[in-house]
This record gives sequence, structure tokens and C-alpha cells, in this order.
Amino acid sequence: MSDDALAEVLTTAADAATDAFLEARRRVAPGELSRTVGIGGDGTPTSRLDQIVDEAVLAAVDRLGVNVLSEEAGWVDRGSAVTLAVDPVDGTANALAGVPLCTFSAAVVVDGQPVGALTRWLDGARDWLCWNDEPGGGPWVTTGRRQLQGAAVSLLRPQPASWAAWCRISEQASRVRILSCSTLEAVLVCTGATDAFVDAGADVHRYVDLVAAVVYARAAGATVADGFGRAVEFDTDLTRRWSGVVAASTELAEQLQAVIAGAGAEVG
Repeated sequence: MSDDALAEVLTTAADAATDAFLEARRRVAPGELSRTVGIGGDGTPTSRLDQIVDEAVLAAVDRLGVNVLSEEAGWVDRGSAVTLAVDPVDGTANALAGVPLCTFSAAVVVDGQPVGALTRWLDGARDWLCWNDEPGGGPWVTTGRRQLQGAAVSLLRPQPASWAAWCRISEQASRVRILSCSTLEAVLVCTGATDAFVDAGADVHRYVDLVAAVVYARAAGATVADGFGRAVEFDTDLTRRWSGVVAASTELAEQLQAVIAGAGAEVG
């Protein structure tokens, strides 16, 4: 497929998600939107809002003939070399609570390699679109920070498995944010708004949560890694998990990995 055709996959999916999201907000009662309607392809509960938006995306891209890897629908194999890896609503809990921090996020993956990505702020009129052949272009630049000490870090909320590492990171950072929208927080690293975004070892992230960040990081000079050093790679099994790290530099990513692994309470 040409770049224009690949871009059409992303914009078609994003437009369908946005329309469905806003229409659901207008027409469906909040209690109904938050109702659990099943278990998604990632093995976690699916809300009615997730279902509405996911179904709209699948219907919109059906005519384009690409595979789909969706947090809700799972793996839809159409025999194509191109896959749309999509999280139709990232930050569902925010959306259901009325907190305006949620996104549509997707990447086009060709023969297992992500080549373009689009993240859309669903409560505002802003898109972040990127292709691998745009290094240093547009908004894609990091702070360049190399040290954890004094860094501005976005963190997932602490969980029992990540509490100790979460505390070690937060003690060294100068500023900590918890936005509860991983794909947006990854964008903020790759546009220089913050130094790093981290799951401090809870293994929360699926491939669809991280794949857009891989594209943005290549353009911005950022690093996308796993807290435990596992390769972040295309996999149709959405029950597979990573502790995602998106950092302004390789050095900062390595320091965060060391803290997650428990290699010392202080990293310079």
C-alpha cells in the first residue's frame, strides 16, 4: 500500500472513533456507557463505551482490507501484510468519569514493523500524526534529558507489584504526573513536554498501548523500552504484557530500567 493509502487507514479509523465517541456521549446515559459488556481481546473487561467505539472502527476500516489488532476485538485476520494496531479509547476510566484525558491511538504495521501512527485527543481538536521518514520533523523532539534525578516523569498509578519501584522513581524525580492515559503520556515525551513516561513494573501495557510511541520515538530521538528489558515487538496475542518505558534518551531509559529492577535506590 502507498503512504497515502496507509494514512487513509489511520484517518478513517480515527474519524470513525471520534464520531462514535461523541455520539455515545450525547445519546447514551453515563451508567450505560460504564456497564461491562464482556471481556475484550486483551482479557480485561470491556465497557459499553469501548464496545461502541471499537465496533465503529472495525466497520469503517472493513472496506480497506487490512488486518486489525484491537484491544477490544482482538486479532482480525484479513490476510493482509498491513495491520491496524488500535486502542479505540485509551483512558476509558477518565472518559467515563468525565475527565477530559482520553485518546484514540493507532499505528499501521507493515510486515510486523510500525511505519506510521496517529493519536487523537478525543475531548479536543488535536491530532499527532507521524511517519518513520520524518526524523526531527514537526513537533517530534525530546527534552534530551539523560538523568532521572530531577526529571519530570509521568507514572502509571502505583500497584502492589510496582509500589517499591514507583516510590524510588518518584523520590528522584522533580515532578510526577499521573494522567491515566498512556498513549497521551507517550506523546508528551516525544514532543518534549515531559522527560519520561513509566509503568514502574506492573506489566500493564499491551502492544496497542506502545506501538504508536515506537513510531513517535524514532522521529523524536526518544527511546521506547520495557522495564525488564523485554523486546517491544508485534504480537497478535493481546494477553502479552510489558512495563512500558518511554524516555527522552537511552541513558534515562536505562536508569529507569535499573530502578525498576531494584538495582540500587539511587541512580545519579
